[in-house]
Amino acid sequence: MSSNTAASHHEWETSWAPLVVAVGIFFTIPLAFSGYFQYESLGMAILFLGIGVPVLLAGIARWVTEGMAPHEGPHEMPKGLAISGLPIFITSEVFIFLGIFVSYWALRLMSDAWPPEGTPHIGLGVPVIMTIILVSSSFTIHFAEQKLEKGDHAGFKNLLLTTIALGVIFLAFTFYEYNHLLGAGFGPDTNIYGSAFYSITGFHAAHVLVGIGTFIAVLIPALGGKTNMTFVKCAGVYWHFVDIVWFFVVSQIYFW
Repeated sequence: MSSNTAASHHEWETSWAPLVVAVGIFFTIPLAFSGYFQYESLGMAILFLGIGVPVLLAGIARWVTEGMAPHEGPHEMPKGLAISGLPIFITSEVFIFLGIFVSYWALRLMSDAWPPEGTPHIGLGVPVIMTIILVSSSFTIHFAEQKLEKGDHAGFKNLLLTTIALGVIFLAFTFYEYNHLLGAGFGPDTNIYGSAFYSITGFHAAHVLVGIGTFIAVLIPALGGKTNMTFVKCAGVYWHFVDIVWFFVVSQIYFW
């Protein structure tokens, strides 16, 4: 093994990107949310976001830079990158969502009346539209991967942009629904259904936001002509997972 190869392998083993991403998430989500909702301090929330967001973006930027580093070919990943980490990550996410849904099912089945008193009528039109949007985005990222495999980089970038746009529209509908329900006086503290509704849909929306960020991280180097099929497929697998979880969210929260 040459010294250059060994150095490259050692660099991957000592990458600081995952740790920095974890620290950024810690400041951006639990600390910022605790500052605002638990301690009711907007200043504390802004402070934690001001620290967490730049740190998170720096970690993501470094991670993507490493993933897009020069290597043997468009279908090869740099040495030292463990692709096996993706199924492990997805499995861990499955158990997190499963734990949340089990808690919801327990609340639902033990309640004498559901939804509890104080819950407004939540229409099915918006979640159906959101389902169509999210399913469509799974098709667009799938076709984007096919375009990249065929060497059609322009088609790949266009479909990737379409996928990002669909994800943003999905989040826009989420905020629209939240705004409507909060305006009607239905919030996380209204009753147990409100707590479950905002927790589950909000947690899923956070995953959609991460997926959009991942695609943007793929798009930026792609605009400069740097892409990797395995890297793109990993992002696509995560997005399909988020899509599948949404079917559980919409069926349990809205239709049951």
